[in-house]
Amino acid sequence: MTQSHPRISKAVIPAAGLGTRFLPATKATPKEMLPVVDKPAIQYVVEEAVSAGLDDVLMVTGRNKRPLEDHFDRNYELESALQKKGDADRLAKVQESSDLATMHYVRQGDPKGLGHAVLCAAPHVGHEPFAVLLGDDLIDPRDPLLKRMVEVQEQHGGSVIALMEVAPEQIHLYGCAAVDPTGDGDVVKVHDLVEKPAAADAPSNYAIIGRYVLDPHIFDILRKTEPGRGGEIQLTDALQQLAADEKVGGPVHGVVFKGRRYDTGDRGDYLRAIVRLACEREDLGPDFRTWLRSYVAEEM
Repeated sequence: MTQSHPRISKAVIPAAGLGTRFLPATKATPKEMLPVVDKPAIQYVVEEAVSAGLDDVLMVTGRNKRPLEDHFDRNYELESALQKKGDADRLAKVQESSDLATMHYVRQGDPKGLGHAVLCAAPHVGHEPFAVLLGDDLIDPRDPLLKRMVEVQEQHGGSVIALMEVAPEQIHLYGCAAVDPTGDGDVVKVHDLVEKPAAADAPSNYAIIGRYVLDPHIFDILRKTEPGRGGEIQLTDALQQLAADEKVGGPVHGVVFKGRRYDTGDRGDYLRAIVRLACEREDLGPDFRTWLRSYVAEEM
């Protein structure tokens, strides 16, 4: 009989990074607020959590991140101005972000790595399983990765990580998982994890991407985890301990994702994400695709 595990309701979004790859744009503007077409990247991530049934969202922020809180708060002056103009469409778009979820915020303080950022969520999460969504990874809403991960966690317990096959020469950019197959085609059992290995040392070409569903025992491990690669507390190192000993916090499974993912943490991929999403919009796509074809033809 399939074992039932506690329902997940909380999502954690680490958003304390400095965004140095996007300087000077991020000197005074959080990288999470950079627009992807006409919405900030962070809103796509919150929308993904909500669509998976997680409407209690904790954002782990840092200094100079106040615009994130403002974006998900009400702006009465702007709403009033739009209402007086009778601009119902834009008013709805402004109100959408403030009505998405129950938002909470905590500051990381010192930027000690992703593992430390997740540990900052412990008082809010308590003893419940929870999801972690990294803001640099946008997952197309037509490919419900997080919802699938929640299903796997509720079935098996423990923790679930998102995996994607990458070219061997790219594996050094990611955490990497050593896996065994299961009865489900898109689910694997994880028995080891390595943070950003050299291609020759990688146990597979399964790269960890920015979605996790974690057992709360991860907090106990993170409290004892020493700084690893880059002098930071690595979430991968803590997950490796969970994978090595199921008695600690249950098994670690991976969901192999083959859908559409947009990496907004890289300047080139950020531009490609904008182009792809704009092309697929009903209100922008037709004209934009026509212009894009013409532009490419002229350049060729």
